[in-house]
Amino acid sequence: MESVIQEKGSLSIHTENIFPIIKKFLYSDHEIFLRELVSNAVDASQKIKKLASYGEYNGELGELKVVVKLDKDAKTITISDNGIGMTADEIKKYINQIAFSGATEFVEKYKDKGEDGKIIGHFGLGFYSAYMVASNVEIITKSYKEGSEAVRWICDGSTEYELSSVEKEERGSDIILHIAEDSEEFLESYRLKGILEKYGKFLPIQIEFEEKIINNTNPIWTKSPSDLKDEDYLAFYKELHPYSEDPLFWIHLNVDYPFNLTGVLYFPKLKNDFQGQREKIQLYSRQVFITDEVKDIVPDFLQLLHGVIDSPDIPLNVSRSYLQADGNVKKINGYITRKVGDKLSEIFRNDREGFEKKFDDIGLFVKYGIISDDKFYEKAKDFCLLKNVDGKYFTFEEYREFVKANQTDKNDTQVWLYTSDEKKQDAFVQSARKRSYDVLSLSSVIDSHFINALEQKLEKISVKRVDADTLDKLIEKEVALESVLSTEDQDTVKKLFEEVAGSKSAHVQVEAMPVDELPVVITFPEFMRRMTDMQATSGQKSMFGDMPLMYTVSLNANHPLISRILHAENAEDQKTLAKQVYDLALLSQGLLTGTDLTQFIQRTVGAM
Repeated sequence: MESVIQEKGSLSIHTENIFPIIKKFLYSDHEIFLRELVSNAVDASQKIKKLASYGEYNGELGELKVVVKLDKDAKTITISDNGIGMTADEIKKYINQIAFSGATEFVEKYKDKGEDGKIIGHFGLGFYSAYMVASNVEIITKSYKEGSEAVRWICDGSTEYELSSVEKEERGSDIILHIAEDSEEFLESYRLKGILEKYGKFLPIQIEFEEKIINNTNPIWTKSPSDLKDEDYLAFYKELHPYSEDPLFWIHLNVDYPFNLTGVLYFPKLKNDFQGQREKIQLYSRQVFITDEVKDIVPDFLQLLHGVIDSPDIPLNVSRSYLQADGNVKKINGYITRKVGDKLSEIFRNDREGFEKKFDDIGLFVKYGIISDDKFYEKAKDFCLLKNVDGKYFTFEEYREFVKANQTDKNDTQVWLYTSDEKKQDAFVQSARKRSYDVLSLSSVIDSHFINALEQKLEKISVKRVDADTLDKLIEKEVALESVLSTEDQDTVKKLFEEVAGSKSAHVQVEAMPVDELPVVITFPEFMRRMTDMQATSGQKSMFGDMPLMYTVSLNANHPLISRILHAENAEDQKTLAKQVYDLALLSQGLLTGTDLTQFIQRTVGAM
């Protein structure tokens, strides 16, 4: 393509080393050059569309499209659009005069910021991101304005440029990147396709690469909810997460004051590993992908949701410090929390039965919100459900009324009993049921934290695991049972079991319990178990280190077996019987393992 040089000149910048600075400070994000250039091309296409709608352009619009071409042999990438194009004067204005406050200031301000250096857009450097991968960049462009001549601009990364006239029939721009040696990874089609699909999957103008359109120009969050059916939302979810189960339900966000925000958030079926569920919300700005690290925009507990958020109030190139300080971001955060709370309240009020069926899947999310966000708790306390071992669901207030008569202790505090493993703690659950006590099922990965939150937020409520102590100590009443054993017998049986336990971690005590309770009950203090569970959930090492957990061995003074042990013919028989009963108690807590378990089985089989 021949051209006549009309002008040579220098770019209006404050220092000659701007391009090395761009490359150095934005290197970790070097793939975004394609996002920036394609976004510019999309903007140019949308502008011609608007001008036509205003009656300021009367020519044929044609099919608006951005085409990305790779020429591996020539080592070029070309981004073409048929948008508004530029005149020679506009190139001088928008390309030659870099909207930049000074490279020196840039270096000083961001040299210690690490990842926060990704801020091209703030300084009008979108086009110049091309120089992160290109040694030479050409622009061939023709303005939509009547009588405009096509022009060619070329710059090799120094501050020198050439501007010349050129032949070009159609309006629009071609940006031709001559790829540098250290960036030849971008001359692979799979690499370009991956970047285009990542950042441009939902751009509003068609993007063509290798003769295929790679984007959905009209995703559902740009449409009115009244124009959409459930199938549309489910189909879009599959587009985002093709291998996931269908979501439980969703929220369509749409607000234009005091900030602009659209999007769709889905409630997935959560697994018991909430760490693995994160980073499933994608943040867009005018349908251009920004990031899936939405920590400062979306409250922590809502990061368990999936979906998209789009806000033009958040710039494309955004730093963490910007997100943390920006007022709009904080408002968006609060708005999303409120909308999620309102949606869950609405479902609970309108379809209690359906909500209960979903609660096992969303309970982890709701509990996480209660633990971490006080504003969410104010709404969630009315729809967060507790489930007992019979599979019945209660709100907090419903459960308070349900157990009030039977599970209020002598200090007028309600004791809510729970199990974290119904099979393992079955003996303790059955003992509680004999007393007509109700037992909650709290077995999710964050329930140790949730229990703490309940005790802090609900007055005169104490939550205890059903095997944390003997029932008479878990729920202390005014009337205490009397022991059938004399003080001397109690001392004898206590010493016998201390010898059988043979561990400094075991604290042996004799208690007066009902006759139908277990003869020996092994329990762990609630505070110690809960602290250990919470630290395990957080991935921290136990504060108790490698020390064995202290546990209590409670001997039921009123159980016939204890009396039988005391009245055995000789000391050897006493010890054998005590060992057998003690091992059964260990077995019920999962504490009998290895050689001890093998010997127990052999003794049991031998006695049959």
